[in-house]
Amino acid sequence: MTRLQSTPLNPEILQALEQFDSCTISNAIEQFNVRTRNEGFVHGSVHCIFPQLSARAGYAATARMRSSATPIARRLYYDRPDWWSYVLTIPEPRFIVMQDVDAVPGVGALVGRVHAHIARALGCAAYITNGAIRHLSGVAAAGLQVFAGNITVSHAYAHVIDFGEPVEIDGLQVSPGDLLHCDQNGIVSVPTQIADRIPAVAKQLLNAEADLIEFCRSGKFSFEELAEKTKETSGKLGHHENIR
Repeated sequence: MTRLQSTPLNPEILQALEQFDSCTISNAIEQFNVRTRNEGFVHGSVHCIFPQLSARAGYAATARMRSSATPIARRLYYDRPDWWSYVLTIPEPRFIVMQDVDAVPGVGALVGRVHAHIARALGCAAYITNGAIRHLSGVAAAGLQVFAGNITVSHAYAHVIDFGEPVEIDGLQVSPGDLLHCDQNGIVSVPTQIADRIPAVAKQLLNAEADLIEFCRSGKFSFEELAEKTKETSGKLGHHENIR
């Protein structure tokens, strides 16, 4: 089982991150040049199931599953106390990140009404999978945010095959304990070494965007002035030092 990469951050940092949408968090991360701009986020068919829920930040509890064939042992799809014990080793708040490794992901869903309530009782704030989710009303009642590739009516032969190792969800590589941020726009991985500095930069970005939007809506708008405004905005933001 992979060891966690870092110790948990001050909970206030996660609360501060949750005040911003995931697009703004992504924009803020770009200012630090700690990774290329085409990595660090989910990009594909996985989408937010409950867009009405607010932004959330949490640490990844990773696993892999299958649902198209019956498991050799533990035929009850929820009979994995070792899996739940592992989840508790991840700091709160927890995000379950479940890679469906079937040739065709999403035949059956591991998480539905019962699993959602178990997850919430274990301090989980979100469930992320390239596979399926089922029983939406029951999951919604539990208050679990969900990102999934599709919705299905059955759990089929859904079962966890392993856990605690790196997984991949639509282009995003996730290791146990990684810090993730999500909302209706999507999921972004947050580098912990800059996490405490992201909220201030995010606020700066929003203020700059608000000024530019206000200019566009005003009677003073002109193409010439727009070019000057965007140049001025870029100059104000600049880039924070590279700490890779």
